[in-house]
Amino acid sequence: MKALGIDAGSLTTKAVILSDGAIVASVVVPSGDEAELSARAAMKKALDQAGLDGGDFFIVSTGVGGKSISFSQQQKAITTCLARGSRFLCPSVRMMIDMGAETSTIIKLNERGRLSDWANHDKCAAGTGMFLQQMAKLMQVSLADMAALSLRAKSRADISSTCAVFAESEVISHVHRDPPTPKEDIVAGIYFSVVSRIMALCKRIGIEKDIAVSGGVALNSGLVSILEKELGSKVLVPEEPRIVAALGAAVIAQENAEAGAKK
Repeated sequence: MKALGIDAGSLTTKAVILSDGAIVASVVVPSGDEAELSARAAMKKALDQAGLDGGDFFIVSTGVGGKSISFSQQQKAITTCLARGSRFLCPSVRMMIDMGAETSTIIKLNERGRLSDWANHDKCAAGTGMFLQQMAKLMQVSLADMAALSLRAKSRADISSTCAVFAESEVISHVHRDPPTPKEDIVAGIYFSVVSRIMALCKRIGIEKDIAVSGGVALNSGLVSILEKELGSKVLVPEEPRIVAALGAAVIAQENAEAGAKK
């Protein structure tokens, strides 16, 4: 029996297929209004990628829409799936920083690769992927251009790390100053405000190496560079950091499938 993990996020839905302990498909699709439809679209794309037309699958779902997926046999917490996925990709990892569209989550793993502690924030948009998208729109640059700009910064603008509304007004103020604050310094300030929130979560549960990052924001090289400076350590970035939780769900699904086969 093959295993399928689905992570139904607010911005994207991810699906991973495992067969005999190997990844045979991994996809990321935009999330629509209904988690079930997005999950089915991700599953179909994953099946197509693997060259499969269906078959016997054990399916585990996770993410904000995980409980809405009727065809999954089991739902698991995102923290548990992040732990299992990070262990699969990076066995030495003891801390994973997941930077998603609406939340940032920090998890710690024990020596067996199981979840031992976690912390997250989801009460304000500041520090999330959606916040960065809004800042890019405000500055009229793409997310890719923001990353490139930040790497050229000679200083960083003072941007609030506690409130998205305050941060937005501060960015507008920097843009309209005479002379205006250089864009690269504004971006560096935005990234530092995000990293400050992440560092507060890391310190809450204690920083432990090796450290990896996941989620869509992990694709932003400029922000990751600032994060590494604040951590005082390099971080591991998976080739596709968005699929870690879906991969973890697939790992759990495969274990369940194997346990059922032995009965």
